[in-house]
Amino acid sequence: MTLNEEIRRLLDERSFAVIATINPDGGPQTSVIWVSRDGDDVLFSTLAGRRKHRNLLRDPRASITIIDPGDPYNYVELRGTVTFTEDVGREYDTGLWDFYMGKEPPPDPPGGVRVIGRLAVTKATGYAAEPAERRA
Repeated sequence: MTLNEEIRRLLDERSFAVIATINPDGGPQTSVIWVSRDGDDVLFSTLAGRRKHRNLLRDPRASITIIDPGDPYNYVELRGTVTFTEDVGREYDTGLWDFYMGKEPPPDPPGGVRVIGRLAVTKATGYAAEPAERRA
C-alpha cells in the first residue's frame, strides 16, 4: 500500500507509536515503540525473544498506531504483517536512539540479539489517513 504524505510525515518525525500483537491466548499485547520507514514499510527495533517478537513469529498480523507529537488528535493506525531481520551490529537500533534521544543506546542484555521488524502495510485508518482535502 502507498502511504499518503501525512502518514509519511508522521513516520519521518519523532512520533511515538504503539504496536498491537496477538498473545497465544488470543488477547491483545501492546508496546510503545519508536518507528521509522523504508519506503512505505514501517520499521521498529526489538530484542529477539521479547513478547512482541514471539507473538509476531507465531502470528505476523499487527497494528501500529502513530500519534502526531504536535497534535494528538492527528493519528494513523497501520495494519499489516511483520517480518524480521537481524539488526547486524545494532546499526538500526543505534540510529533510532540517535534520532529519538540524541545519544547512544544502553547496552543490551548479554547474549541479546536485536532484530528489525518490518510492517508491510495493508490498511491505513485514522485522521492522518484521510485525503488532504478532508483534513483541511
